[in-house]
Amino acid sequence: MARRLPARVAGALRWFGQALRRFFRHPLDVWRGSLPMRVVTSTVLASTAVLVAAGFLLMQQASDGVIQGKRTAAMAEAEVAFDTAQTQMLTTDLAAGNLNEILSKVAIDLDKRGSVSGQYHVLVQGPVSSFRSGGMQPESVPTGLSDQVSRAGGVWASATLIVYEDGHTEPGWAVGSALNAPGAGRFPVYLVFPLTQETQTLQVLRSAVITTWVILLVALGLVAAFVARQVVIPVRAARQAAEALASGNMADRMPVRGTDDVARLATSMNNMASELQTRISQLENLSQVQQQFVSDVSHELRTPLTTVRMAGDFLYEARDDFDPATRRSAELLHDELERFASLLDDLLEISRFDAGAAVLSEAKADLVEIVEAEVEAQRPFAESKDTPIVVRAAEPAYAEVDPRRIQRILRNLITNAIEHGESRPIEITVVGDERAVAVTVRDHGVGFAADQARMVFHRFWRADPSRARTVGGSGLGLAIAMEDARLHGGTLNAWGRPGQGAQFRLTVPRTPGGLVEVSPLPIVPRDFLDAQAQAAAREHAAAQERAATDPVPAPDTGEEAPA
Repeated sequence: MARRLPARVAGALRWFGQALRRFFRHPLDVWRGSLPMRVVTSTVLASTAVLVAAGFLLMQQASDGVIQGKRTAAMAEAEVAFDTAQTQMLTTDLAAGNLNEILSKVAIDLDKRGSVSGQYHVLVQGPVSSFRSGGMQPESVPTGLSDQVSRAGGVWASATLIVYEDGHTEPGWAVGSALNAPGAGRFPVYLVFPLTQETQTLQVLRSAVITTWVILLVALGLVAAFVARQVVIPVRAARQAAEALASGNMADRMPVRGTDDVARLATSMNNMASELQTRISQLENLSQVQQQFVSDVSHELRTPLTTVRMAGDFLYEARDDFDPATRRSAELLHDELERFASLLDDLLEISRFDAGAAVLSEAKADLVEIVEAEVEAQRPFAESKDTPIVVRAAEPAYAEVDPRRIQRILRNLITNAIEHGESRPIEITVVGDERAVAVTVRDHGVGFAADQARMVFHRFWRADPSRARTVGGSGLGLAIAMEDARLHGGTLNAWGRPGQGAQFRLTVPRTPGGLVEVSPLPIVPRDFLDAQAQAAAREHAAAQERAATDPVPAPDTGEEAPA
Protein backbone atom coordinates (compact mmCIF):
# COMPACT_ATOMS: atom_id res chain seq x y z
CA MET A 1 0.00 0.00 0.00
CA ALA A 2 1.45 3.38 -1.05
CA ARG A 3 2.42 5.77 1.71
CA ARG A 4 0.60 9.12 1.78
CA LEU A 5 2.56 12.37 1.57
CA PRO A 6 2.70 14.62 4.63
CA ALA A 7 -0.14 17.13 4.78
CA ARG A 8 2.12 20.17 4.38
CA VAL A 9 3.94 18.70 1.38
CA ALA A 10 0.65 17.70 -0.24
CA GLY A 11 -0.74 21.18 0.39
CA ALA A 12 2.36 22.78 -1.12
CA LEU A 13 2.06 20.54 -4.20
CA ARG A 14 -1.62 21.43 -4.65
CA TRP A 15 -0.87 25.14 -4.23
CA PHE A 16 2.02 24.90 -6.71
CA GLY A 17 -0.18 23.22 -9.32
CA GLN A 18 -2.99 25.75 -8.89
CA ALA A 19 -0.50 28.62 -9.09
CA LEU A 20 0.96 27.24 -12.33
CA ARG A 21 -2.49 26.94 -13.89
CA ARG A 22 -3.38 30.52 -12.88
CA PHE A 23 -0.01 31.75 -14.15
CA PHE A 24 -0.43 30.22 -17.61
CA ARG A 25 -3.95 31.66 -17.88
CA HIS A 26 -3.21 35.19 -16.65
CA PRO A 27 0.59 35.51 -16.23
CA LEU A 28 0.77 39.28 -15.69
CA ASP A 29 -2.05 39.40 -13.12
CA VAL A 30 -0.63 36.44 -11.19
CA TRP A 31 2.88 37.95 -11.23
CA ARG A 32 1.63 41.28 -9.84
CA GLY A 33 -0.80 39.86 -7.34
CA SER A 34 0.98 36.79 -5.97
CA LEU A 35 4.02 37.11 -3.72
CA PRO A 36 4.58 33.30 -3.62
CA MET A 37 4.59 33.17 -7.43
CA ARG A 38 7.22 35.90 -7.58
CA VAL A 39 9.32 34.07 -4.96
CA VAL A 40 9.04 30.72 -6.75
CA THR A 41 9.69 32.24 -10.18
CA SER A 42 12.66 34.24 -8.96
CA THR A 43 14.08 31.18 -7.19
CA VAL A 44 13.67 28.99 -10.26
CA LEU A 45 15.17 31.59 -12.59
CA ALA A 46 18.13 32.24 -10.30
CA SER A 47 18.65 28.52 -9.79
CA THR A 48 18.49 27.97 -13.55
CA ALA A 49 21.21 30.57 -14.10
CA VAL A 50 23.40 29.04 -11.39
CA LEU A 51 22.86 25.47 -12.64
CA VAL A 52 23.53 26.45 -16.26
CA ALA A 53 26.76 28.18 -15.27
CA ALA A 54 27.82 25.26 -13.05
CA GLY A 55 26.91 22.70 -15.72
CA PHE A 56 28.79 24.64 -18.36
CA LEU A 57 31.90 24.77 -16.20
CA LEU A 58 31.54 21.09 -15.31
CA MET A 59 31.19 20.04 -18.94
CA GLN A 60 34.06 22.31 -19.97
CA GLN A 61 36.38 20.88 -17.36
CA ALA A 62 35.27 17.31 -18.05
CA SER A 63 35.74 17.78 -21.81
CA ASP A 64 39.17 19.33 -21.31
CA GLY A 65 40.19 16.55 -18.93
CA VAL A 66 38.98 13.75 -21.19
CA ILE A 67 40.53 15.22 -24.32
CA GLN A 68 43.83 16.02 -22.64
CA GLY A 69 43.90 12.53 -21.13
CA LYS A 70 43.31 11.05 -24.57
CA ARG A 71 46.12 13.22 -25.99
CA THR A 72 48.54 12.06 -23.29
CA ALA A 73 47.64 8.41 -23.85
CA ALA A 74 47.86 8.86 -27.62
CA MET A 75 51.30 10.46 -27.37
CA ALA A 76 52.58 7.66 -25.14
CA GLU A 77 51.19 4.94 -27.39
CA ALA A 78 52.45 6.68 -30.52
CA GLU A 79 55.97 7.06 -29.16
CA VAL A 80 56.17 3.33 -28.41
CA ALA A 81 54.76 2.48 -31.85
CA PHE A 82 57.16 4.87 -33.59
CA ASP A 83 60.15 3.42 -31.69
CA THR A 84 59.09 -0.09 -32.68
CA ALA A 85 58.66 0.93 -36.32
CA GLN A 86 62.02 2.75 -36.35
CA THR A 87 63.76 -0.32 -34.90
CA GLN A 88 62.13 -2.44 -37.59
CA MET A 89 63.39 -0.06 -40.27
CA LEU A 90 66.92 -0.13 -38.90
CA THR A 91 67.03 -3.93 -38.68
CA THR A 92 65.72 -4.47 -42.21
CA ASP A 93 68.13 -4.84 -45.12
CA LEU A 94 66.91 -2.13 -47.43
CA ALA A 95 69.06 -3.42 -50.27
CA ALA A 96 67.35 -6.79 -50.26
CA GLY A 97 63.86 -5.48 -51.05
CA ASN A 98 61.80 -2.68 -52.44
CA LEU A 99 61.56 0.34 -50.10
CA ASN A 100 57.85 0.77 -50.73
CA GLU A 101 57.18 -2.84 -49.75
CA ILE A 102 59.19 -2.41 -46.56
CA LEU A 103 57.17 0.66 -45.62
CA SER A 104 53.96 -1.25 -46.36
CA LYS A 105 55.07 -4.03 -44.05
CA VAL A 106 55.87 -1.48 -41.34
CA ALA A 107 52.43 0.07 -41.80
CA ILE A 108 50.73 -3.32 -41.61
CA ASP A 109 52.56 -4.08 -38.36
CA LEU A 110 51.52 -0.71 -36.96
CA ASP A 111 47.90 -1.30 -38.03
CA LYS A 112 47.90 -4.76 -36.42
CA ARG A 113 49.24 -3.21 -33.23
CA GLY A 114 46.54 -0.50 -33.27
CA SER A 115 43.65 -2.72 -34.34
CA VAL A 116 44.02 -4.99 -31.31
CA SER A 117 42.01 -2.52 -29.21
CA GLY A 118 40.83 -0.16 -31.95
CA GLN A 119 43.15 2.54 -30.72
CA TYR A 120 44.23 4.23 -33.93
CA HIS A 121 44.39 4.25 -37.70
CA VAL A 122 47.66 4.34 -39.62
CA LEU A 123 48.81 6.50 -42.51
CA VAL A 124 52.33 5.93 -43.95
CA GLN A 125 53.53 8.01 -46.88
CA GLY A 126 56.01 6.06 -49.03
CA PRO A 127 58.13 7.18 -51.99
CA VAL A 128 55.67 5.76 -54.54
CA SER A 129 52.38 5.30 -52.68
CA SER A 130 50.92 5.65 -49.21
CA PHE A 131 49.34 3.10 -46.90
CA ARG A 132 46.23 3.89 -44.80
CA SER A 133 43.96 1.72 -42.68
CA GLY A 134 40.40 1.78 -41.41
CA GLY A 135 38.98 3.56 -44.46
CA MET A 136 40.52 6.81 -43.27
CA GLN A 137 41.07 9.53 -45.88
CA PRO A 138 44.46 11.30 -46.18
CA GLU A 139 42.83 14.69 -45.43
CA SER A 140 42.27 13.44 -41.89
CA VAL A 141 45.84 14.54 -41.16
CA PRO A 142 45.97 18.34 -40.60
CA THR A 143 48.23 20.29 -42.94
CA GLY A 144 49.95 21.97 -40.01
CA LEU A 145 50.89 18.62 -38.53
CA SER A 146 52.32 17.47 -41.89
CA ASP A 147 54.44 20.60 -42.11
CA GLN A 148 55.79 20.13 -38.58
CA VAL A 149 56.71 16.47 -39.21
CA SER A 150 58.35 17.24 -42.57
CA ARG A 151 60.27 20.26 -41.31
CA ALA A 152 61.30 19.53 -37.72
CA GLY A 153 61.06 15.82 -37.15
CA GLY A 154 60.24 14.42 -33.72
CA VAL A 155 56.77 13.46 -32.49
CA TRP A 156 53.90 15.95 -32.91
CA ALA A 157 50.21 15.82 -32.05
CA SER A 158 47.22 17.82 -33.26
CA ALA A 159 43.45 17.68 -32.89
CA THR A 160 41.72 16.68 -36.09
CA LEU A 161 38.46 15.65 -37.68
CA ILE A 162 38.73 12.10 -39.04
CA VAL A 163 37.12 11.69 -42.47
CA TYR A 164 36.15 8.18 -43.65
CA GLU A 165 35.44 6.83 -47.10
CA ASP A 166 31.70 6.51 -46.39
CA GLY A 167 31.55 10.24 -45.64
CA HIS A 168 31.01 10.24 -41.88
CA THR A 169 33.38 12.08 -39.57
CA GLU A 170 34.42 12.03 -35.93
CA PRO A 171 36.88 13.98 -33.79
CA GLY A 172 40.28 12.54 -32.95
CA TRP A 173 43.95 13.12 -32.26
CA ALA A 174 46.58 12.82 -35.02
CA VAL A 175 50.11 12.01 -33.88
CA GLY A 176 52.87 12.16 -36.51
CA SER A 177 56.57 11.42 -36.81
CA ALA A 178 59.09 10.46 -39.52
CA LEU A 179 60.79 7.09 -39.95
CA ASN A 180 64.47 7.32 -40.89
CA ALA A 181 65.54 4.86 -43.61
CA PRO A 182 69.37 4.81 -43.83
CA GLY A 183 70.46 5.91 -47.23
CA ALA A 184 66.83 6.38 -48.42
CA GLY A 185 65.55 9.43 -46.48
CA ARG A 186 62.74 10.14 -44.03
CA PHE A 187 59.13 8.98 -44.47
CA PRO A 188 56.16 10.48 -42.51
CA VAL A 189 54.05 8.14 -40.41
CA TYR A 190 50.76 9.24 -38.75
CA LEU A 191 48.70 7.51 -36.10
CA VAL A 192 45.13 8.89 -35.86
CA PHE A 193 43.35 8.11 -32.59
CA PRO A 194 39.48 8.40 -32.75
CA LEU A 195 37.66 9.92 -29.76
CA THR A 196 34.70 7.59 -30.09
CA GLN A 197 34.63 6.37 -26.51
CA GLU A 198 35.44 9.79 -25.12
CA THR A 199 32.61 11.37 -27.16
CA GLN A 200 30.15 8.77 -25.89
CA THR A 201 31.35 9.35 -22.35
CA LEU A 202 30.83 13.11 -22.72
CA GLN A 203 27.35 12.56 -24.18
CA VAL A 204 26.41 10.36 -21.23
CA LEU A 205 27.80 13.01 -18.88
CA ARG A 206 25.88 15.75 -20.73
CA SER A 207 22.63 13.78 -20.46
CA ALA A 208 23.28 13.23 -16.77
CA VAL A 209 23.89 16.94 -16.23
CA ILE A 210 20.68 17.92 -18.07
CA THR A 211 18.67 15.34 -16.13
CA THR A 212 20.17 16.64 -12.89
CA TRP A 213 19.27 20.18 -13.95
CA VAL A 214 15.63 19.25 -14.49
CA ILE A 215 15.37 17.32 -11.23
CA LEU A 216 17.04 20.10 -9.25
CA LEU A 217 14.86 22.79 -10.83
CA VAL A 218 11.67 20.90 -10.02
CA ALA A 219 12.92 20.18 -6.51
CA LEU A 220 13.97 23.80 -5.95
CA GLY A 221 10.62 25.00 -7.30
CA LEU A 222 8.77 22.73 -4.87
CA VAL A 223 11.02 23.77 -1.98
CA ALA A 224 10.52 27.46 -2.85
CA ALA A 225 6.76 26.92 -3.07
CA PHE A 226 6.77 25.14 0.28
CA VAL A 227 8.85 27.87 1.95
CA ALA A 228 6.84 30.68 0.33
CA ARG A 229 3.62 29.05 1.46
CA GLN A 230 4.91 28.78 5.01
CA VAL A 231 5.81 32.48 4.96
CA VAL A 232 2.74 33.73 3.08
CA ILE A 233 0.14 31.87 5.15
CA PRO A 234 0.74 33.96 8.31
CA VAL A 235 1.10 37.14 6.23
CA ARG A 236 -2.17 36.33 4.52
CA ALA A 237 -3.77 35.69 7.90
CA ALA A 238 -2.50 39.08 9.08
CA ARG A 239 -3.94 40.73 5.97
CA GLN A 240 -7.29 39.05 6.49
CA ALA A 241 -7.29 40.11 10.13
CA ALA A 242 -6.47 43.70 9.13
CA GLU A 243 -9.28 43.65 6.54
CA ALA A 244 -11.66 42.30 9.16
CA LEU A 245 -10.65 45.10 11.52
CA ALA A 246 -11.11 47.66 8.73
CA SER A 247 -14.58 46.29 7.98
CA GLY A 248 -15.57 46.69 11.62
CA ASN A 249 -15.33 43.07 12.76
CA MET A 250 -13.33 43.56 15.94
CA ALA A 251 -13.85 40.02 17.23
CA ASP A 252 -11.49 38.30 14.76
CA ARG A 253 -8.08 37.31 16.09
CA MET A 254 -5.05 35.63 14.54
CA PRO A 255 -4.06 32.16 15.83
CA VAL A 256 -0.74 32.21 17.71
CA ARG A 257 1.50 29.17 17.19
CA GLY A 258 5.01 28.95 18.56
CA THR A 259 7.31 31.76 19.66
CA ASP A 260 8.92 32.85 16.37
CA ASP A 261 8.61 36.20 14.61
CA VAL A 262 5.33 35.19 12.97
CA ALA A 263 3.89 34.28 16.34
CA ARG A 264 4.98 37.64 17.75
CA LEU A 265 3.40 39.34 14.74
CA ALA A 266 0.12 37.52 15.46
CA THR A 267 0.34 38.54 19.11
CA SER A 268 0.95 42.16 18.16
CA MET A 269 -1.97 42.10 15.71
CA ASN A 270 -4.26 40.65 18.37
CA ASN A 271 -3.16 43.25 20.91
CA MET A 272 -3.70 46.02 18.37
CA ALA A 273 -7.17 44.65 17.59
CA SER A 274 -8.03 44.58 21.30
CA GLU A 275 -6.81 48.15 21.77
CA LEU A 276 -8.72 49.32 18.71
CA GLN A 277 -11.84 47.56 19.91
CA THR A 278 -11.54 49.27 23.27
CA ARG A 279 -10.89 52.68 21.73
CA ILE A 280 -13.70 52.35 19.21
CA SER A 281 -16.09 51.24 21.93
CA GLN A 282 -15.14 54.30 23.95
CA LEU A 283 -15.57 56.57 20.95
CA GLU A 284 -18.89 54.97 20.06
CA ASN A 285 -20.13 55.45 23.60
CA LEU A 286 -18.92 59.03 23.59
CA SER A 287 -20.53 59.66 20.21
CA GLN A 288 -23.79 58.15 21.39
CA VAL A 289 -23.66 60.31 24.48
CA GLN A 290 -23.02 63.40 22.39
CA GLN A 291 -25.75 62.56 19.92
CA GLN A 292 -28.17 61.81 22.73
CA PHE A 293 -27.18 65.06 24.42
CA VAL A 294 -27.78 67.07 21.25
CA SER A 295 -31.11 65.33 20.67
CA ASP A 296 -32.25 65.77 24.26
CA VAL A 297 -31.16 69.40 24.42
CA SER A 298 -32.83 70.16 21.09
CA HIS A 299 -36.09 68.61 22.19
CA GLU A 300 -35.96 70.11 25.65
CA LEU A 301 -35.36 73.58 24.24
CA ARG A 302 -38.31 73.38 21.87
CA THR A 303 -40.91 73.94 24.61
CA PRO A 304 -39.35 77.01 26.28
CA LEU A 305 -38.40 78.38 22.87
CA THR A 306 -42.03 78.15 21.74
CA THR A 307 -43.13 80.11 24.77
CA VAL A 308 -40.40 82.70 24.34
CA ARG A 309 -41.18 83.02 20.63
CA MET A 310 -44.86 83.65 21.37
CA ALA A 311 -43.90 86.45 23.74
CA GLY A 312 -41.30 87.75 21.27
CA ASP A 313 -43.81 87.72 18.41
CA PHE A 314 -46.30 89.62 20.56
CA LEU A 315 -43.69 92.28 21.34
CA TYR A 316 -42.55 92.39 17.73
CA GLU A 317 -46.10 92.94 16.43
CA ALA A 318 -46.60 95.76 18.96
CA ARG A 319 -43.22 97.40 18.35
CA ASP A 320 -44.75 100.47 16.71
CA ASP A 321 -46.27 101.45 20.08
CA PHE A 322 -42.89 101.42 21.83
CA ASP A 323 -40.25 104.05 22.13
CA PRO A 324 -37.28 103.70 19.73
CA ALA A 325 -35.02 101.85 22.16
CA THR A 326 -37.71 99.36 23.14
CA ARG A 327 -38.77 98.91 19.52
CA ARG A 328 -35.17 98.12 18.51
CA SER A 329 -34.89 95.62 21.36
CA ALA A 330 -38.09 93.89 20.22
CA GLU A 331 -36.72 93.63 16.65
CA LEU A 332 -33.39 92.22 17.83
CA LEU A 333 -35.21 89.75 20.08
CA HIS A 334 -37.37 88.60 17.17
CA ASP A 335 -34.37 88.14 14.82
CA GLU A 336 -32.31 86.22 17.36
CA LEU A 337 -35.26 83.99 18.26
CA GLU A 338 -35.71 83.19 14.59
CA ARG A 339 -32.02 82.39 14.36
CA PHE A 340 -32.19 80.27 17.49
CA ALA A 341 -35.20 78.38 16.09
CA SER A 342 -33.30 77.73 12.87
CA LEU A 343 -30.36 76.37 14.87
CA LEU A 344 -32.68 74.04 16.82
CA ASP A 345 -34.24 72.81 13.58
CA ASP A 346 -30.78 72.04 12.19
CA LEU A 347 -29.77 70.24 15.37
CA LEU A 348 -32.94 68.16 15.30
CA GLU A 349 -32.30 67.29 11.64
CA ILE A 350 -28.73 66.26 12.45
CA SER A 351 -30.07 64.13 15.29
CA ARG A 352 -32.41 62.35 12.86
CA PHE A 353 -29.49 61.66 10.52
CA ASP A 354 -27.37 60.32 13.39
CA ALA A 355 -30.21 58.09 14.53
CA GLY A 356 -30.86 56.81 11.01
CA ALA A 357 -34.44 58.05 11.18
CA ALA A 358 -34.27 60.29 8.11
CA VAL A 359 -36.34 58.99 5.18
CA LEU A 360 -37.12 60.24 1.70
CA SER A 361 -40.51 61.24 0.32
CA GLU A 362 -39.69 60.57 -3.30
CA ALA A 363 -41.57 62.06 -6.21
CA LYS A 364 -40.74 62.76 -9.82
CA ALA A 365 -39.65 66.39 -10.03
CA ASP A 366 -37.90 68.73 -12.43
CA LEU A 367 -34.71 69.97 -10.78
CA VAL A 368 -34.71 73.00 -13.10
CA GLU A 369 -38.03 74.12 -11.63
CA ILE A 370 -36.74 73.52 -8.08
CA VAL A 371 -33.63 75.60 -8.84
CA GLU A 372 -35.64 78.45 -10.36
CA ALA A 373 -38.13 78.47 -7.45
CA GLU A 374 -35.31 78.61 -4.89
CA VAL A 375 -33.53 81.37 -6.82
CA GLU A 376 -36.74 83.42 -6.76
CA ALA A 377 -37.05 82.76 -3.04
CA GLN A 378 -33.49 84.03 -2.48
CA ARG A 379 -33.84 86.98 -4.88
CA PRO A 380 -34.45 89.56 -2.12
CA PHE A 381 -31.38 88.44 -0.22
CA ALA A 382 -29.31 88.50 -3.44
CA GLU A 383 -30.54 92.00 -4.27
CA SER A 384 -29.60 93.16 -0.79
CA LYS A 385 -26.07 91.98 -1.53
CA ASP A 386 -26.11 93.37 -5.11
CA THR A 387 -25.44 89.84 -6.38
CA PRO A 388 -26.86 88.78 -9.78
CA ILE A 389 -27.83 85.12 -10.20
CA VAL A 390 -27.85 83.38 -13.59
CA VAL A 391 -29.49 79.99 -14.16
CA ARG A 392 -28.32 77.89 -17.13
CA ALA A 393 -30.46 74.90 -18.08
CA ALA A 394 -30.99 73.76 -21.66
CA GLU A 395 -33.89 71.38 -20.93
CA PRO A 396 -35.89 69.97 -18.03
CA ALA A 397 -34.04 67.53 -15.77
CA TYR A 398 -36.45 65.07 -14.15
CA ALA A 399 -35.48 62.73 -11.32
CA GLU A 400 -37.23 60.83 -8.53
CA VAL A 401 -36.13 62.81 -5.47
CA ASP A 402 -37.43 64.32 -2.27
CA PRO A 403 -38.18 67.90 -3.45
CA ARG A 404 -38.08 69.31 0.08
CA ARG A 405 -34.59 67.99 0.75
CA ILE A 406 -33.28 69.00 -2.71
CA GLN A 407 -34.69 72.48 -2.11
CA ARG A 408 -32.93 72.61 1.26
CA ILE A 409 -29.60 71.59 -0.37
CA LEU A 410 -29.98 74.32 -2.98
CA ARG A 411 -30.99 76.88 -0.35
CA ASN A 412 -27.81 76.18 1.60
CA LEU A 413 -25.62 76.35 -1.51
CA ILE A 414 -27.20 79.52 -2.89
CA THR A 415 -27.21 81.42 0.41
CA ASN A 416 -23.63 80.34 1.02
CA ALA A 417 -22.66 81.62 -2.45
CA ILE A 418 -24.44 84.94 -1.91
CA GLU A 419 -22.86 85.46 1.50
CA HIS A 420 -19.30 84.74 0.32
CA GLY A 421 -19.61 85.84 -3.32
CA GLU A 422 -18.62 89.49 -2.66
CA SER A 423 -21.41 90.82 -4.93
CA ARG A 424 -20.01 89.07 -7.98
CA PRO A 425 -22.28 87.08 -10.36
CA ILE A 426 -23.37 83.58 -9.39
CA GLU A 427 -23.92 80.95 -12.09
CA ILE A 428 -26.16 77.94 -11.49
CA THR A 429 -26.01 75.16 -14.11
CA VAL A 430 -28.34 72.18 -14.39
CA VAL A 431 -27.39 69.28 -16.71
CA GLY A 432 -28.66 65.71 -16.85
CA ASP A 433 -27.67 62.52 -18.64
CA GLU A 434 -29.20 59.04 -18.82
CA ARG A 435 -28.35 58.14 -15.23
CA ALA A 436 -27.98 61.31 -13.17
CA VAL A 437 -28.71 65.01 -12.85
CA ALA A 438 -26.09 67.51 -11.68
CA VAL A 439 -26.43 71.06 -10.36
CA THR A 440 -23.42 73.36 -9.90
CA VAL A 441 -23.43 76.64 -7.97
CA ARG A 442 -20.46 78.83 -8.92
CA ASP A 443 -19.47 82.03 -7.13
CA HIS A 444 -16.45 84.30 -7.65
CA GLY A 445 -15.93 85.39 -4.08
CA VAL A 446 -13.35 84.70 -1.40
CA GLY A 447 -13.15 80.95 -2.08
CA PHE A 448 -11.10 78.60 0.07
CA ALA A 449 -7.90 76.53 -0.13
CA ALA A 450 -7.90 73.33 -2.18
CA ASP A 451 -7.14 71.18 0.89
CA GLN A 452 -10.31 72.51 2.58
CA ALA A 453 -12.69 71.04 -0.02
CA ARG A 454 -13.74 68.20 2.32
CA MET A 455 -13.64 70.24 5.51
CA VAL A 456 -16.38 72.63 4.34
CA PHE A 457 -18.92 69.86 4.99
CA HIS A 458 -17.83 69.36 8.60
CA ARG A 459 -20.18 70.50 11.30
CA PHE A 460 -19.58 74.03 12.63
CA TRP A 461 -16.49 74.45 10.41
CA ARG A 462 -15.37 77.84 9.14
CA ALA A 463 -12.70 78.62 6.55
CA ASP A 464 -11.87 81.80 8.47
CA PRO A 465 -12.79 81.62 12.18
CA SER A 466 -12.65 85.40 12.44
CA ARG A 467 -15.21 85.94 9.66
CA ALA A 468 -18.60 86.98 10.99
CA ARG A 469 -21.72 85.22 9.82
CA THR A 470 -24.45 87.34 8.34
CA VAL A 471 -26.85 84.59 7.23
CA GLY A 472 -28.16 81.58 9.10
CA GLY A 473 -25.31 81.13 11.49
CA SER A 474 -25.81 77.54 12.63
CA GLY A 475 -22.76 76.19 10.78
CA LEU A 476 -24.69 73.02 9.95
CA GLY A 477 -26.09 73.93 6.54
CA LEU A 478 -23.47 72.22 4.37
CA ALA A 479 -23.28 69.21 6.73
CA ILE A 480 -27.07 68.75 6.40
CA ALA A 481 -26.81 69.24 2.63
CA MET A 482 -24.19 66.48 2.46
CA GLU A 483 -26.42 64.10 4.46
CA ASP A 484 -29.39 64.91 2.20
CA ALA A 485 -27.28 64.15 -0.89
CA ARG A 486 -26.10 60.84 0.57
CA LEU A 487 -29.69 59.96 1.48
CA HIS A 488 -30.54 60.25 -2.24
CA GLY A 489 -27.58 58.03 -3.17
CA GLY A 490 -25.86 61.03 -4.73
CA THR A 491 -22.78 63.13 -4.06
CA LEU A 492 -22.01 66.70 -3.02
CA ASN A 493 -18.55 67.99 -3.94
CA ALA A 494 -16.76 71.30 -3.42
CA TRP A 495 -14.00 73.11 -5.33
CA GLY A 496 -12.37 76.37 -4.34
CA ARG A 497 -9.33 78.59 -4.71
CA PRO A 498 -8.49 81.59 -2.53
CA GLY A 499 -9.64 84.77 -4.24
CA GLN A 500 -11.09 82.87 -7.23
CA GLY A 501 -14.36 81.72 -5.74
CA ALA A 502 -15.85 78.31 -5.21
CA GLN A 503 -18.11 75.80 -6.92
CA PHE A 504 -20.37 73.22 -5.33
CA ARG A 505 -21.75 70.31 -7.34
CA LEU A 506 -24.80 68.24 -6.42
CA THR A 507 -25.27 64.97 -8.32
CA VAL A 508 -28.30 62.71 -7.77
CA PRO A 509 -29.42 59.59 -9.69
CA ARG A 510 -32.52 59.85 -11.82
CA THR A 511 -34.05 56.77 -10.17
CA PRO A 512 -33.83 55.63 -6.53
CA GLY A 513 -30.96 53.23 -5.99
CA GLY A 514 -29.26 54.27 -9.21
CA LEU A 515 -25.48 54.26 -9.38
CA VAL A 516 -23.71 57.56 -10.07
CA GLU A 517 -20.35 56.69 -11.59
CA VAL A 518 -19.61 59.94 -13.45
CA SER A 519 -21.30 63.27 -12.86
CA PRO A 520 -22.74 65.06 -15.92
CA LEU A 521 -20.83 68.22 -14.86
CA PRO A 522 -17.16 68.63 -13.93
CA ILE A 523 -16.27 69.85 -10.46
CA VAL A 524 -13.60 72.27 -11.72
CA PRO A 525 -15.26 75.35 -13.29
CA ARG A 526 -14.75 75.81 -17.01
CA ASP A 527 -13.92 79.51 -16.60
CA PHE A 528 -11.06 78.60 -14.27
CA LEU A 529 -9.62 76.15 -16.82
CA ASP A 530 -10.04 78.73 -19.60
CA ALA A 531 -8.27 81.36 -17.49
CA GLN A 532 -5.39 79.00 -16.85
CA ALA A 533 -5.11 78.19 -20.57
CA GLN A 534 -5.17 81.90 -21.46
CA ALA A 535 -2.52 82.69 -18.85
CA ALA A 536 -0.29 79.91 -20.20
CA ALA A 537 -0.78 81.19 -23.76
CA ARG A 538 0.08 84.74 -22.69
CA GLU A 539 3.20 83.55 -20.90
CA HIS A 540 4.27 81.58 -23.95
CA ALA A 541 3.71 84.57 -26.23
CA ALA A 542 5.63 86.84 -23.87
CA ALA A 543 8.54 84.39 -23.78
CA GLN A 544 8.63 84.28 -27.58
CA GLU A 545 8.52 88.07 -27.76
CA ARG A 546 11.37 88.39 -25.28
CA ALA A 547 13.42 85.88 -27.27
CA ALA A 548 12.75 87.84 -30.50
CA THR A 549 13.64 91.25 -29.05
CA ASP A 550 16.72 90.27 -27.01
CA PRO A 551 19.96 91.36 -28.75
CA VAL A 552 22.01 88.54 -30.21
CA PRO A 553 25.54 88.54 -28.75
CA ALA A 554 28.35 89.03 -31.25
CA PRO A 555 30.55 86.01 -31.87
CA ASP A 556 33.76 85.88 -29.88
CA THR A 557 36.62 86.16 -32.41
CA GLY A 558 39.35 86.45 -29.83
CA GLU A 559 40.24 89.98 -30.98
CA GLU A 560 40.01 93.06 -28.82
CA ALA A 561 37.72 95.89 -29.89
CA PRO A 562 39.51 99.02 -31.25
CA ALA A 563 40.03 101.79 -28.74
